[in-house]
Amino acid sequence: MASGHDAQVAGEKIEALLDELRSHAGPQVAETAEELVSCLVELYGAGLAEIVKIVGSDPHGAGPRLLDGLVADPLVESLLLVHDLHPLDIGARAQRAVDQVLPQFGSHPGQVSYLGIDDQGVIRLRMEAAGHGCGSAPDAVRAALADAVTGATPDAAGVDVEVVEAPAELPLLQIGRRPAGLQGAR
Repeated sequence: MASGHDAQVAGEKIEALLDELRSHAGPQVAETAEELVSCLVELYGAGLAEIVKIVGSDPHGAGPRLLDGLVADPLVESLLLVHDLHPLDIGARAQRAVDQVLPQFGSHPGQVSYLGIDDQGVIRLRMEAAGHGCGSAPDAVRAALADAVTGATPDAAGVDVEVVEAPAELPLLQIGRRPAGLQGAR
């Protein structure tokens, strides 16, 4: 398996096989198969935890760089998340996702602020829509932000992107001397 998509396909196949066992072999066989899958996940999780510990304790200082490389791979990152081993907290992962999405929209999105996580575990973002450009841009940016942050933070309960309009820019007033013929007039 080389990508996150392959991992998703494998996960779906495991679920289908477990469903087949439930329907054809009976509940006892299905429970045994589920326990087997759970034991394998724990085994691989323990091994992954040791790998992260070894990489993180590198005496030559390469550990953080290696961990960055590991989390850059979607499959490895998803495994780190499943086993609660990701080196970045949820806020840092949300901010990283925002930073990766915004350049795709040029100057259209305006400013995006990470506001934190509420009591229900929902990530809160505030997007100050730019006062120029296409009117549909805020909706497209909002959707892209929500998708990216949701993908980077599957452990969050959701993502809420509040869109606020940027304050209108005041027109530039030019103040100068009155034309020569109007100086005395009122």
